[in-house]
Amino acid sequence: MASSSSTSINWKYDVFPSFHGKDVRKGFLSHILKEFKSKGITPFIDNGIKRGESIDPELKLAIRESRVAIVLLSSNYASSSWCLNELVEIMKGKEEIQQTVLTIFYEVDPSDVRKQTGEFGKAFDETCNGKPEDVKEAWRQALKDVSGIAGYHSRKWDTEATLIEKIASDVSGVLGITPSRDFDDFVGMESRITEIKSLLSLQSDERKMIGIWGPAGIGKTSTARVLYNQLSPDFPFSTFIEDIKRSYARPCYGDYQLKLCLQKQLLSQIVNQQDIEVRHLGVAQEKLRDKKVLVVLDEVDHLLQLNAMADKPEWFGPGSIIIITSEDRKLFKAHGINHIYEMEFPSCDEALEIFCLHAFGQKFPAKGFERLAWEVTGLAGELPLGLRVMGSYLKGMSMGEWIDAIPRLRSSLDGEIESTLRFSYDVLSDNDKALFLYIACFFVGLKVNRFKRCLANSGLDVDHGFTNLDQKSLISTKYKKYLEMHPLLLKMGREIVYKESIDKPEKRKFLRDTTEICDVLDKNTGSKTVRSIRLHPPYGEEIEITKNAFQGMNNLQFLLVNSGRYSSSLCIPEDLNFLPNKLRLIVWPYCPMRFWPSKFSGKFLVELIMPKSKLEKLWEGIKPLQCLKRMDLRESENLQEIPDLSKATNLEELDLFYCSGLQELTNSIGNATKLQKLSRLWI
Repeated sequence: MASSSSTSINWKYDVFPSFHGKDVRKGFLSHILKEFKSKGITPFIDNGIKRGESIDPELKLAIRESRVAIVLLSSNYASSSWCLNELVEIMKGKEEIQQTVLTIFYEVDPSDVRKQTGEFGKAFDETCNGKPEDVKEAWRQALKDVSGIAGYHSRKWDTEATLIEKIASDVSGVLGITPSRDFDDFVGMESRITEIKSLLSLQSDERKMIGIWGPAGIGKTSTARVLYNQLSPDFPFSTFIEDIKRSYARPCYGDYQLKLCLQKQLLSQIVNQQDIEVRHLGVAQEKLRDKKVLVVLDEVDHLLQLNAMADKPEWFGPGSIIIITSEDRKLFKAHGINHIYEMEFPSCDEALEIFCLHAFGQKFPAKGFERLAWEVTGLAGELPLGLRVMGSYLKGMSMGEWIDAIPRLRSSLDGEIESTLRFSYDVLSDNDKALFLYIACFFVGLKVNRFKRCLANSGLDVDHGFTNLDQKSLISTKYKKYLEMHPLLLKMGREIVYKESIDKPEKRKFLRDTTEICDVLDKNTGSKTVRSIRLHPPYGEEIEITKNAFQGMNNLQFLLVNSGRYSSSLCIPEDLNFLPNKLRLIVWPYCPMRFWPSKFSGKFLVELIMPKSKLEKLWEGIKPLQCLKRMDLRESENLQEIPDLSKATNLEELDLFYCSGLQELTNSIGNATKLQKLSRLWI
């Protein structure tokens, strides 16, 4: 068996299977892929690739990005030039990048493969007809080389099930050659994982629910993620559902609808089926009671969430493990969870090590910085998040800059957790402070490109400021796409805005509190200070907006009204005639307006997102829409016409999907030369 010695390649897949579909796809191959999944082995799947004479460049790349190549030699393997070309590439990988190659002789004699004789040889000869001599020679050499690799002979095994178990076990062994790096970036993680595993009874069929408890910023999610990565290969079904409290703020659509929504996500992720239907709250128990599952429910903050997703251990099959992280210990007790792991603050030495990893890129202070490093570690209060943020801030500074910075850090810390974070905001430039508050109060959770696009040409240096915030650990990007910010940092940012004007919310830059927003809109007290409104109307309540509600908010740039079919009723007068001209982003699903306010220029508008609205018509005449990038009016069934878009020369996306009242498109859309996506199906 060949052994991979390459350590510089970033493997995307664990296994690349080369096979002839007619022989094995529905049988042997499907069973071995299922076994791979149960062991956490990631194979390359070629379902979306159309086969032909020569192999696709995408396939060549997939071969090179796979740690192990498995060649499944069957009677018809050599009847496909595609298979033979795959084999040539695989053998190149074995030679050039020391890729591990395993062979399976499935109902075929290895000598027939090596010599191209028997039925295998006949198939090979037919494939060679008309092919250039150099191609045929490359195929012959590849078959000779692969048949010389010690492999698995299906005819020597009593059952395919036993053979498949052996292959999967051996592949796991090959993949396990790389030393685990689970603990490289987490001080004290290994001991925590060992302690938690002692609570789990991993070798028994007992169903276990355990809680991981501790304050925000202490590392609950990181610990759960490492634990999940280690355990999931031993579970046929597993899922990690992140940040539930933020993803499912209650009440979304009422308790019952929220529970259905939570169950649907749980089931769809466990069984990897996005269109699964959950019509009642017994579906999860019905589908999971015979399945051994590993489930992590991260950042749960309400009993309703647990009742919906993991009401009882008996919902799941024998040997199942449910791990819940939360800041609320009472929640565990209320749910009957007796096994609770309490996250402890790091020791003084561990705290110093955490700080140094982020300040110096090593586990100990740089020479001459020892006393200063200990002093800053003490100021952080041993909160891992604070240590990381402070370390990132000071990284790269000279000793003199450290000495100048520490008094500010000392004065801004008062023992409260928020105080360990506020320093990082205080030392930002005015540009970066503004961007931090925009993210904390409006853009968190949205895509990075939308954030940059909506704030372009706003007077802020968005690209430079974004990089600064990212490097100082004040923000992060999930999957390199979505803006993320730690909950404590979010709270700090929003508290900063709140303290701008405690008693008069209309004097703040960013409005988020539903009660305060409704009061401002109802009393027409909005001021030119307001930059954004993010309104989540409470379920079942009626909210009235007067015709002059937005009259005083001349500087309003971002408006998000997260209404829905089942949320509150928004009462908007038909004579609403004004929206601020500086609006850049409008997100308002299910908007009840029938006609667009007449006093709106659209000069700065970047995105107009109003799916499923009641709109019949938008603005009249030609508007200066040079900034407009995206217009989403899908499923606005009452929409009768599209406004003149002759000035929307930068429009990239127009979604009119199922606008059933719309009969035709405006000819002015021809000016949108940058249009990349147009959805226009209606009936």
